[in-house]
Amino acid sequence: MADFILLMHGDATAAEDESAWDAYFARLHASDAFEGGSSIGGGQRFRKGGQGASDLSPLTGFIRLQVADLAEAETFLAGNPLYEAGGTVEIRELPRD
Repeated sequence: MADFILLMHGDATAAEDESAWDAYFARLHASDAFEGGSSIGGGQRFRKGGQGASDLSPLTGFIRLQVADLAEAETFLAGNPLYEAGGTVEIRELPRD
């Protein structure tokens, strides 16, 4: 298992469905993947429908996961209200320092 962090940028192109956060966090808790914080290593940016923002848009929150690999971490993009609203979610691996 590896630790990953999902960094949410404040650059959604549509209004977020604020009521969807409860369902999204319920899914995270049910998966047993939800974790705490750590230092940030290399990673990638993702944006539904295209490449993530090239500028450093403000970070609005983070989610830490413990999953098998980056591919599994990417599965948690689906249903993320910011991502679904066209916002950038950056996924970074958290090395064990």
